[in-house]
Amino acid sequence: MQCLKMRFSLLDFLLLFLPCWVLTSEGSDNISFYENYDVTWGFDHVFSLYQGRDIQLSLDISSGAGFASKLGYASGFFHLRMKLPDKDSAGVVTTFYLSSHGNNHDELDFEFLGNREGKPYTLQTNVFANGLGNREQRILLWFDPTVDFHTYKILWNEHQIVFYVDNVPIRVFKNNKNIGVDYPLQPMHIEASLWDGDSWATDGGQTKINWTHAPFNAHFQGFGIAGCPIQNSDIQQCYSSKYWWNLEKYWKLDHRQQREYENVRKKYMNYDYCSDRPRYPTPPPECFH
Repeated sequence: MQCLKMRFSLLDFLLLFLPCWVLTSEGSDNISFYENYDVTWGFDHVFSLYQGRDIQLSLDISSGAGFASKLGYASGFFHLRMKLPDKDSAGVVTTFYLSSHGNNHDELDFEFLGNREGKPYTLQTNVFANGLGNREQRILLWFDPTVDFHTYKILWNEHQIVFYVDNVPIRVFKNNKNIGVDYPLQPMHIEASLWDGDSWATDGGQTKINWTHAPFNAHFQGFGIAGCPIQNSDIQQCYSSKYWWNLEKYWKLDHRQQREYENVRKKYMNYDYCSDRPRYPTPPPECFH
């Protein structure tokens, strides 16, 4: 009983004194940014807080910034906790994505499109496989992503890709290679950035960045990585059942997740490439599966 009392006492201490990143399942690994990631550009616009447990990217008229994982991965359940730029963020783009290097690349995108103050953020997702993208979907977030941290995740195994917001699935891309649809198969790095996208990001580029509100700041936490690192092109090893994200329970959504997914599509989606008839008079084949 004495040991049990000590545990509760320690928990009380953590709740009172440690920052919020320790108290989340994704951030509890307490891993510093520098263990798994490197800054890739905008070096003087990157700031480390809490001994590398919180990374701030800053955007002003001179530059934005970005970072990437040191290793490439060929399957996994990847996450970052993010707090997006506040104030008047129209034209500002914050990203979290997976990307391969080289030609005909694979890429899985979270792109957060800022807006005029008081208007909702748009979250755009996209999937590139063998160099082919143009698979945008957009939803309006049901919360203010500038007030606090939220968790964004990408599940990637040989059966499906699922994008999550706070454990709610918002997009599913199945492996439909059997009907001729390319599927991401190349090792990818985890990347994040903050940059000037006012040529397209808000109202189709009509609403520009108000630089009087700069610098715009985005915060990132949760730098542990649940992924299969790979140094060569043999990705079959990353489909092994020894990795928990490859187990059968992750081959499709369960009943609860399916209901949540359908609710997001019904209530919050405002663009789906599969429904864009001027762009695709005949929808791509994956839209029927």
